Amino acid sequence: MLKLEPRPQASQFWSIASPLLALVITVVLGTILFAALGKDPVKGLQIFFWEPISSPYRLGELMVKATPLLLIALGLAVCFRSNVWNIGAEGQFVIGALAAGGVALLAGKDTSRFIVVAILFAGILGGMAWAGLTALLRDKFNANEILVSLMLVYVATLILNYMVFGPWKDPGGYNFPQTKTFEAVTQVPKLMKGSRVTIGLVLALLAAGALWIYLFRTRAGFAQQVGGLAPAAARYAGFSSRRALWTALLISGGAAGLAGGLEVAGPIGQLTPYVPAGYGFAAIIVAFVGRLHPVGMIFSAILMSMFYIGGELAQSRLGLPKSLTGVFQGLLLFTLLACDTLMAYRIRFMLRGARSA
Repeated sequence: MLKLEPRPQASQFWSIASPLLALVITVVLGTILFAALGKDPVKGLQIFFWEPISSPYRLGELMVKATPLLLIALGLAVCFRSNVWNIGAEGQFVIGALAAGGVALLAGKDTSRFIVVAILFAGILGGMAWAGLTALLRDKFNANEILVSLMLVYVATLILNYMVFGPWKDPGGYNFPQTKTFEAVTQVPKLMKGSRVTIGLVLALLAAGALWIYLFRTRAGFAQQVGGLAPAAARYAGFSSRRALWTALLISGGAAGLAGGLEVAGPIGQLTPYVPAGYGFAAIIVAFVGRLHPVGMIFSAILMSMFYIGGELAQSRLGLPKSLTGVFQGLLLFTLLACDTLMAYRIRFMLRGARSA
């Protein structure tokens, strides 16, 4: 029989190996799933794990998906390391996109290219303002930030729908619920011709480097994490838990808002009801699979974007529902939670009837 035995201290090996084992188990379960659906498992896994990197164009599309996931996950990592549970990054992403889109709609044909800076800055401020509502309610009324941030996602989506169905609806758009296509000067610069990859990828990688420095090389980052791990010790050391709350949520909201601004002023090019793509929720998985570490989250963002593209390809090539993307994301999360048990416990094999010492 098997027995879980507590470890004297958390295993450093399994802190790294657990996500890898979770990925392997997810692949095995995915193979079984494809077989149960009557599809070729080899072809199914090829679509998810090989097709997204099989050509330069597809690799570029992978980076397009990975950029918002990485940006949002970096912000969420600050929250989670601070023991602040921001589950509403999707709403902050939407409001950031809405604020950025509002600035983009002001542009004309003679507008300077520098409006891109204003657009992205508006996205950051929009996301920070929306996250600030959660911080305010938690700070002043001790409201649960999980529920508040999550409920604000639906409020943000309703505001977006109101704008694209109402005041901002394109009068020449054949009654479709969308704004007019943004002027060319508002488009975020692309990294290379013929690709949809924008400078957002560079900004995301720079943000990962900045977060690493902040968390592991500055006193402010140390104080932020101590406040999450040991609030009593933080108070004793003179660190402000209130400041940590506001800092975590504003950074997280700003990162999600920037991701939203980059999306609408980049690959999308307008506001539509389909701006909410689930990136804010998927980024939670990205953050934990990446162990809340900037480098780990870069790789987990790429993996999660493979699931997005794989789900779209499975829909068109195998006739499977697009929701398969969510199935793979859920499998990865649950297997990760199960494998994380190995950090605190070791498995012991015991003969039936044998007594433990």
